[in-house]
Amino acid sequence: MNERIRVPEVRLVGPNGEQVGIVSIHDALKLAQEADLDLVEVAATARPPVCKLMDYGKFKYESAMKAREARKNQAHTIIKEIKLRPKIDPHDYETKKGHVVRFLKAGDKVKVTIMFRGREQSRPELGFRLLQRLAEDVQELGFVESQPKQDGRNMIMVIGPHKKKAEAKAEKAAAKAQRGSEEPSAQEV
Repeated sequence: MNERIRVPEVRLVGPNGEQVGIVSIHDALKLAQEADLDLVEVAATARPPVCKLMDYGKFKYESAMKAREARKNQAHTIIKEIKLRPKIDPHDYETKKGHVVRFLKAGDKVKVTIMFRGREQSRPELGFRLLQRLAEDVQELGFVESQPKQDGRNMIMVIGPHKKKAEAKAEKAAAKAQRGSEEPSAQEV
């Protein structure tokens, strides 16, 4: 009955990523206590398990900050909608086109809907021509993501921006900073 009690062993990684080696769990805990760090199990399925000496609170805080920064830089795709009628006045068309241009410059997608009423439903080619004209007018800012298609009483087309949302935001911030730096010099004169 001379059985030895087997102490579990772990592969230990130091606080700076250096390999310490395979040590007993008691020694690993002692090293962690001496260094005033936490012993964190990194790979439980490995044989022997891999543990690392680290400040766990600091690690959690840094990973939360990285995740927050990633969410902050993430672009949210927003689809703006513009509604038109087939018999639209030229001035009204220019106003609506201006809205589409503004949305595309901001990096948003634009869903253009033409609503047909009454007899207009028998002339869908009028709506199709209007959508093609709008697509040509905003060609330098966006591209047709989905071609015009009839959906009941409406005809729908989606225009996507050439610029990403993040690029548009950065460009807008740079323009704002440029304006801010020009103003003080005008006041000094």
